[in-house]
Amino acid sequence: MADGTPAFTLSTHRSLAEIGADAWDRLAGRENPFVSHAFLGVLEESGSVGGRSGWQPMHVALRDGAGGLAGVAPAYGKSHSYGEYVFDQGWAQALERAGGEYYPKLQVAVPFTPVPGPRLLLRADVSAAALGAGLVELSRALDLSSVHVTFCGAAEAQALGAAGWLTREGMQFHWENRGYADFEAFLAELASRKRKAIRRERAEAGAGLEIRTLRGPEIGAREWEAFWGFYRATVDRKWGGAYLTRRFFPLLGERLGERVVLMMAWQGREPVAGALNLMGADTLYGRNWGCKGDWPFLHFELCYYRAIDFAIAHGLARVEAGAQGMHKIQRGYLPQPTHSAHWIAHPGLARAVAGFLAAERAEVAAERAALATLSPFRRAGTGTEG
Repeated sequence: MADGTPAFTLSTHRSLAEIGADAWDRLAGRENPFVSHAFLGVLEESGSVGGRSGWQPMHVALRDGAGGLAGVAPAYGKSHSYGEYVFDQGWAQALERAGGEYYPKLQVAVPFTPVPGPRLLLRADVSAAALGAGLVELSRALDLSSVHVTFCGAAEAQALGAAGWLTREGMQFHWENRGYADFEAFLAELASRKRKAIRRERAEAGAGLEIRTLRGPEIGAREWEAFWGFYRATVDRKWGGAYLTRRFFPLLGERLGERVVLMMAWQGREPVAGALNLMGADTLYGRNWGCKGDWPFLHFELCYYRAIDFAIAHGLARVEAGAQGMHKIQRGYLPQPTHSAHWIAHPGLARAVAGFLAAERAEVAAERAALATLSPFRRAGTGTEG
C-alpha cells in the first residue's frame, strides 16, 4: 500500500455475509449498534440496500500478511446522493457542468442513518490513515470520483485530514445525562418558564392516550406492522421515498433484540404513533418516528421526553435524537459537532470543495456557538436561562 504498509491487502465484498459476524463485531465493538454486523446485515437482507436502491454493498476488509482481519468498513458504491444527510449534490453538479462524472462514488457510511460513530473499524495496531490510503487506492482502481466517510468519529476525521483528505463539520442536538435521578431532577436544572412548558407539553401529549416503552420480544408483529404504517405516513408527508422496506423493521427486532426500544402510543386498542430507538453501550439513538392523526406535542413526548426517561432509568450518558431540529434546544438537546472526511480525485473540484468547506466550517462553528446561548438550562446560582 502507498502509505508504507505493504503487508496489508484490501478486498471488497458485495455482501456482509462474506465477512463473518464474529470477526466483524470484534472490530466494531458493542458501543454503537449501527456498525454491528446485525444491523448492517438487516439492511441487506431486507432489501433496503442493494438491488435498485443505488446503495451497492462494497464492504472493505483489510488483512495483514498472515491473513488476519485488521480492519473493516461499511462501504457502498453510490449512483446518487440520497439517504446520506451530508449533502454533496452541489459538488456533483459542479463536476458535471465541467464535463466530469461524479457518480459512481464510494460511500463509507451507515445507510439512511445520520448517527455519529466509528466508520473505520480497526485493530488497535492499525491506523485510520492506513485504511484511508487503501480506500483511495480502491477508488482509483475502480475509477470512482471520490470517497466519503460520513458521520465518522472526530479522531477518524482528524487522522484522515492529516493524510490529506478534506474534512467537514455539521451539527446535531444531543441530550447529556448529568447524573439525574429522574426526569424531575432534569427539569429542576431548567429555567422556570422552560420547565412549565415541558410539563404542559407532556400533559397534553398524553391526554387520552396510553404510552408504553417496549423492548425486544415485547415488540410483536402487530406493533411492527403499525410502525411500518407510521413510517410510510412520515415519508408521504415529506414527499420523499421510503428508504427502508416493510421487512426491515421486524427483522431489526429479531436480530437486535433488547437493543431495540420502541415508544408507542395507543388510543384504546389502536396504535396511533411510535418512535424507534436503538440502544448502544452508553447512548440511546433515536431513529424513526411516525404518527396517524394529529396529536399535539406527541412527537416531543415519544421522541425526546420518553427517550430522556429511558436514558435516566438505564444509566445512559446521552440521547442522540437524529438530524436537524433547532426546536430540540428548548427541550434540553444542545448543539454538538458532527464530522465527515472526503477524498476527491479531480484536482480542480478538490480545490473548490476545500475552499467551500473552510468557509462552511467557520459558519457552522459560529452557528453552534450562537445556538448554545439558547440553552434552557439555568445559569449557575440564578433562575434565569443560560
